[in-house]
Order: sequence, then C-alpha cells, then structure tokens
Amino acid sequence: MADEEIDDVDRAILRALQEDARNMSSGDIAERTGTSDSTVRKRIQRLESEGIVKGYSADVDYAKSGYPLRMLLFCTASIPERGEQIPEILAIDGVVSVQELVTGEQNLLVTVVGESDDDITPVAQELLEMGLTVADEVLVRSHETTPFGGFEPDAESS
Repeated sequence: MADEEIDDVDRAILRALQEDARNMSSGDIAERTGTSDSTVRKRIQRLESEGIVKGYSADVDYAKSGYPLRMLLFCTASIPERGEQIPEILAIDGVVSVQELVTGEQNLLVTVVGESDDDITPVAQELLEMGLTVADEVLVRSHETTPFGGFEPDAESS
C-alpha cells in the first residue's frame, strides 16, 4: 500500500502517464489537474518512489517489428517456488511477460513472441527444464491495451 492515499490528482497523473508518458509534460498534466507544474513533478516522484509507477516502456507492436507470433503458455509451478522463478523465466529469450496466477492449477502465464514456431518451442523446452509443466499453449491473434478506467475523473463516484 502507498504511504499516502491516492487522490484525484494522483489518479489524473496516472491516467495521463498511461495515455502517453513520453509526450505528456508535467505542465500538460498540471493544466489537466488544475495544479502547478512543481506539484505534478513532486507527485510523479512520490508515485515512482512508492513503486506505484514502476517504470516507463514502449508499447511495441511485435508483429510489425518482425515477430508475428505471440504465444501464451499456461504453466504450473510449485506454489512455494512460482514467484521466485519469475526473474529466471523473464531472462529466457523471447519471453516478454510473466503473470503469477492465484487460482486454478495453472499458476503462471508466460507470454512469448517470435518469428516462427522455431522461436517458441525452445522457450517451452526451457520452462520444462526449469521444472514447470506447460499445461496449455494459446496463439494470440491480437493484443490491445487501454489505460485503466479507474483513473478517470469521477471514477470513484460512479
């Protein structure tokens, strides 16, 4: 939990950063929130130091960049070890994300991208060598994201 509660200004900052952190200046955000530029900068620093904003990254279209396959691998790991294995899984070439699942038999969701099956198969093999069971593989046709609606103004009152 954050040291300070997240208020409407924080939510507006988070929304703006999710929309376009690269091109959204603290002045732009200040104008949206009705606060000063320095307030926004301090708030962003606090959100970063508290781990609420974990970083900034590019939203890459893997298909357009030469990696048309996106595969979801549903894996089962021993419950005590699953969280500890995440950094090792992320280090596998082709893995772009790992999600820890807390319900169901499959408790890790590994997302892999590649040019062909020849890129995906070695990832599954490495997961097996780590002691994971690959229970299911799903080929993803498309993947789109949007900023979280809870950061919209008045989201709490709806």
